[in-house]
Amino acid sequence: LDIPETKIILDEKGKPIEIRPYERGVSNRIIEEFMLVCNETIAEHMNKIEVPFVYRIHENPNEEKLTKFKEFVFNLGYHVKTGEETKPKELQAVIEKVKGKKEEKVVSTLLLRAMMQAKYSPSNEGHFGLAAEYYCHFTSPIRRYPDLQIHRIIKEKLNGKLDEKRRSKLIPIVDVAAKQSSEMERVAQEAEREVDDLKKAEYMKERVGEEFNGIISSVTTFGLFVELPNTIEGLIHVTDLKDDYYIYDENTMSMLGERSKKVYRLGDEVKVICTRVDIDNREVYFDFAEEEKEENE
Repeated sequence: LDIPETKIILDEKGKPIEIRPYERGVSNRIIEEFMLVCNETIAEHMNKIEVPFVYRIHENPNEEKLTKFKEFVFNLGYHVKTGEETKPKELQAVIEKVKGKKEEKVVSTLLLRAMMQAKYSPSNEGHFGLAAEYYCHFTSPIRRYPDLQIHRIIKEKLNGKLDEKRRSKLIPIVDVAAKQSSEMERVAQEAEREVDDLKKAEYMKERVGEEFNGIISSVTTFGLFVELPNTIEGLIHVTDLKDDYYIYDENTMSMLGERSKKVYRLGDEVKVICTRVDIDNREVYFDFAEEEKEENE
């Protein structure tokens, strides 16, 4: 899933002066492939010699969310098999088909939402997202505690210190390490998300009244989320859709105007204006620009 991360550039006082997607070049992708092969190889070897270990696992997608994803892409003209366990390659085929098209971002985001969160585990259960039977975090750009734990185990193995007594002691150790690492990962992700949202809100505070092009990235009962090319997302609350009474359709993830029959769908390109920013709650609010409103009338 090629969903860009956010790069936030600050001045010397911590004020955000530029926000844009991270660029991933060919060299980045090559290094990532090397890392994947290395992680899979280590995990497979340690599993086969039956050494207590910390694996990185990714369970099968949430069935209910996956069904909604299949229905959504079917309406776009893409087919994913139903009625049986979905294979990663089937979902990858859809991603390949939408690559470069306007619906690529929306399809990728919706599929990501259907996925379970990856976590650490003392038992090898495979990694669905990578279609890998064995996987661990042996090497990574940011040193993690699970990396350190398994490096210690590998070192003990290489030095001939993993006798049966030591293996027995490692079983509860890797269990606690996996559980704690998964929990701390969630805490770190939430902290990172909150900081990103705060800096995005601060950035948009200086741009209230400006117009932007974006796409509808999410449709909910209370409004439409619009994402800008720089990854900043804002809400158009349903109460700001004053030209009609809009009804949320969960099946098509769209808003339908009761009188006008105007439809706002996931992935629609729209022009918006930033109306206000709530720094305390890290929220950005949009409204449709006048040009957009006139086109919809």
